[in-house]
Amino acid sequence: MGLNRREFIQQISGLLAAFGMSETVLWQAGDRYYQALAQPTARKLALLVGINQYPGDISLSGAVTDVALQEELLKYRFGFQSSDILTLKNEQATRANIESAFMEHLINQASAADLVVFHFSGYGRCLKWESTEENPLSKNSLVPVDGGLSDASNASKLGVNDLLEETLWQLLAMLPTKRAIAVLDTSYTYPGSNFQGNLMIRSRPSPRTSQLTSEALAFQEKLKNQTSPTSNPQNIPALILSATSPNQVATEAKLQGFSAGLFTLALTQQLWLATPATSLQSSLQKVSCTVQELGGFLQQPQMVKPGVLLKSDSRILPITPGENNGLIPVLPSADGVIKSVEEGSKTAHLWLGGLPANILETYSANSIFSLVPPTNSPESSPTTLQIRVRDGLTAKAQLLDQSTTALEAGQLLQEAVRVLPRHLNLTVALDTELQRIERVDATSAFASMPNISTVLKGEQPADCLFGRVRQDALAQSALLSPGSASLILPQGSYGLFSVGQTLLVNTVGAGGEAVKLAAQRLTPYLEMLRAAKLIGLSANQGSSRLGVRVTLEKVTPEEKLLMQASTRRAPWPSPSEGSAVSGDSSILSLAVGSRIRYRIFNYSDRPIYSFLFGIHNSGSAIAFYPFPSQNQSAKSQPEIEQNLIQPGTTLTLPDDAVGSAWSINGTVGLAKTHLICSSSPFLQTFNALKPVMGSRGDGQGIITLQNPFKIAQAVLEDLHHASASNPPIGFSNWAGISDEFWALNVNHWATLSFIYRVI
Repeated sequence: MGLNRREFIQQISGLLAAFGMSETVLWQAGDRYYQALAQPTARKLALLVGINQYPGDISLSGAVTDVALQEELLKYRFGFQSSDILTLKNEQATRANIESAFMEHLINQASAADLVVFHFSGYGRCLKWESTEENPLSKNSLVPVDGGLSDASNASKLGVNDLLEETLWQLLAMLPTKRAIAVLDTSYTYPGSNFQGNLMIRSRPSPRTSQLTSEALAFQEKLKNQTSPTSNPQNIPALILSATSPNQVATEAKLQGFSAGLFTLALTQQLWLATPATSLQSSLQKVSCTVQELGGFLQQPQMVKPGVLLKSDSRILPITPGENNGLIPVLPSADGVIKSVEEGSKTAHLWLGGLPANILETYSANSIFSLVPPTNSPESSPTTLQIRVRDGLTAKAQLLDQSTTALEAGQLLQEAVRVLPRHLNLTVALDTELQRIERVDATSAFASMPNISTVLKGEQPADCLFGRVRQDALAQSALLSPGSASLILPQGSYGLFSVGQTLLVNTVGAGGEAVKLAAQRLTPYLEMLRAAKLIGLSANQGSSRLGVRVTLEKVTPEEKLLMQASTRRAPWPSPSEGSAVSGDSSILSLAVGSRIRYRIFNYSDRPIYSFLFGIHNSGSAIAFYPFPSQNQSAKSQPEIEQNLIQPGTTLTLPDDAVGSAWSINGTVGLAKTHLICSSSPFLQTFNALKPVMGSRGDGQGIITLQNPFKIAQAVLEDLHHASASNPPIGFSNWAGISDEFWALNVNHWATLSFIYRVI
């Protein structure tokens, strides 16, 4: 039995309210909104479980990081006390310890007004049961560190010591509070491999037959005796967010300096940035977009309806709320926090959990953060810190100015200047299913290409995967569009995949192709991926202070708002927003032939300039720079300021000169568009594009880029110059930044990104 719309909204509201967010927004002149205070007497309790070190050679890498991600978020963003957060990691996370901690730390301590959070990161599996009327054929379980072997013969002798999912529901039902949240970054379906592309799968094979240990059975019986016979498991007042659906996989990724579950990483990052009104709702949708963009469509985060797990009915809905609840977080949005301060209070150790993972990987020394001032403090120049060294999610920073402000642990941070390297490599993971000679040839071929490096699948971070195209890739393609299932792949062909094993469009070669020839053929595509990676590093919807709102609209058969994005930290009054279509999928789907347009509204106090860079669903890099109207003289030449947007006005892409909208064409696949805005003209970008502006190959004003990385470099160079001409207070000389880096000031640029799939 699935959740209906009303139930869904009520439970989403419960989740956000539980984190201290009110459903009431009091909008007044000057765009002042008021913080909704949590009940002062309410307590917030959390039990966080993460297991990397399982027995044998099946260890994970990111589950313990997940615990840290949640712990820092709960403490510094949502006001949990350290003493109220209990963590169980690795050898601590036995079944008995998890159950005991749940009983003693959560059930026995919580009261009706309290908030309870339970998080589990680790392996899951599906246990096959003998079918009886009381028991279904199989049961999902969380695998503790002492869960037992997955080998069928030994499991039948020793017993399985797992924590059944139904046991977790019983524990949740015993909580005295209605404000309960469970986050499960695990999965139960094992696809026969430990990896999906370059991502590690969080599920284990199931024994042929399963029998719980006597201790696990005894605990189950104890819970049954303590549970009221009149209690209805379907009325468990808990919201459960799952990394994936029952028949899909949850994955974790290796990143620069750390590993983490895709779901937990995306969820916590979005909650660091949670802002008022609709953007808080959309943060849940962005979690799914982030996970599916990296992990593919075989991992779709879901919201679970408790209780009905004991039945065979559907129990899943996507975590995409469909109504405006007007929710406000208790604390300001942040990109990080000061964890500790060295003697003298001038040097601090930072946690950067609010930065997106792709940006964090290249985040460089000399980047600047400003302290979030205390609520109701008098307006003054911000106190700024400059990063000296970064290691994964942590960094060491020093006070940049001569401020007398004393640094303290717990102070929130917001990004001020982003420093990025001008030299950017693309890393290709080689599929371990390639024969040794194939890997040798591929390594040699890619080594001859500038800015391309190779690693073995699963060993290090990567941007894409190179391997043989197998017929099972069609099953993934069919998830994008039923029509793609009719594609016949050449035998022995090579292609590129996303890190989550999704076949990239138009990268498949002819059958029998030599590895070196395949690598050479893919050179333009790799350059496009490098350009997309570079432009992606400019994404800053959460931190930008330039007042911009962008909407994506469908024009036919009727006008409809599809998606919208805005910069919530801009100091000017934010415009009211319409209601975007929620749909039943976390990533918007648009049919071939749909007609769309973008609208860019400037709500800042200065003129801004815009530029569109995208990856077409057919796999090519595209750009759009507004062109003089067709009713002007045929001799009209492109002008640098034809993309100018005055304060309080809107620019429509495309404008009436091109047509009422762009028609979506090409093959099925993902499309991603970046709308980049700056307080200064795009001089370098304009000069790079000017030679091809007069010939719009697709008839819609869209330019297919032959040199996408050069254009991407020009964009970053323009943003760098816009920032250098308007440095933040205390950073007037761009001190410490060499010519090998770009420095981007959040006051002077905004990159808002949109992703959809064409079907």
